[in-house]
Amino acid sequence: MTIRVLHFYRTAFPESMGGTEQFIHQLATKTSELGVRNEVLCLTKDRSTNSIKVGDYMVHRAKLDFEVASTGFSVSVINRFAQLAKHADIINNHFPWPFMDIVHFTARIKTPVVVTYHSDIIRQRHLLKLYRPLQRLFLNSVDHIIATSENYLQSSDILNRYKEKVSVIPIGIDSSTYAEPSYERRQFWQKQFGENFFLFVGVIRYYKGLHILLEAARTTGYPVVIIGAGPIERELKTQKIKMGINNVHFLGYVNDEDKIALLSLSRALVFPSHLRSEAFGISLLEGAMYGKPLISCEIGTGTSFINIAGETGLVVPPSDAKALAQAMTFLWQQPQLAEEMGRRAYQRYSELFTAERMANSYIDLYSRILDGKQKESVS
Repeated sequence: MTIRVLHFYRTAFPESMGGTEQFIHQLATKTSELGVRNEVLCLTKDRSTNSIKVGDYMVHRAKLDFEVASTGFSVSVINRFAQLAKHADIINNHFPWPFMDIVHFTARIKTPVVVTYHSDIIRQRHLLKLYRPLQRLFLNSVDHIIATSENYLQSSDILNRYKEKVSVIPIGIDSSTYAEPSYERRQFWQKQFGENFFLFVGVIRYYKGLHILLEAARTTGYPVVIIGAGPIERELKTQKIKMGINNVHFLGYVNDEDKIALLSLSRALVFPSHLRSEAFGISLLEGAMYGKPLISCEIGTGTSFINIAGETGLVVPPSDAKALAQAMTFLWQQPQLAEEMGRRAYQRYSELFTAERMANSYIDLYSRILDGKQKESVS
């Protein structure tokens, strides 16, 4: 039997390319290859709300009406969600998005619901007090919750409340979906930065710890390349100028081919996220997939599930520029050890973090839930 899954989140690939959006894309792509029929519903700022095909799955878009504290609201999405839910076997919601909880209850759906729990709500503490009753009602009502790492399950007070219905399924990525860089693009970037630099990849947000990386880069003098754009990009560039740093290069958004060319040339992937808003870190997975040693911070989340201290790279305390600089210096001065850590990072990716492994785990969970519902209806 073909399982029909509706994914619901505030944004989606290709309009938005954050970690959650990349995850949904990888999951929908891989499970589609294994026979699942996926559809994604999201909000859009575009004038057009036409449905679009992305690979083997459909993305349906509803008009974003307004945003409050990074939470998108839409009146039209409620009916759209209810209509799509009627034709789905499973709803896979992606948490957090408080408006999603409202839609869930307003649409009055009877379809089984699983929630992929990407992160606690960290920043909006005052609004969280108002939202908490609805959050508890929503999480109580769903059939199952998926945590993306054992680390996050253990460190999240919210997830621990629902431990009896939580499974851990790590995020996985598929190397075949990444563009192979041409010789010309690799040469282009090699002429600019050589083959020894530290690379950061990600959306430039408040919790990414890039202000700490700037301080560490000033201390070490080692070249650092930053790929990505985001809300605090201008602020960080201003900080760089004030600090008189010349060894940090902001490239903004680059396409996949250029990203992989730069990743293959780099000495190591540095990922200084210092707050729990960074629940996993797909960029760390990408670094591991390309055999790069990793530097990350211990924040009690999936970053330390991907990057094992002393094995696949180095793990430092959060918000500690001195410790970050020391980790960078270690990998810079120990190229053979860095290379060995990169090999172990790739091995760990191959064993735990492939898209195929993730997709099979989700399909198994979907099937168990549907079998359980069928037995309930029979009895």
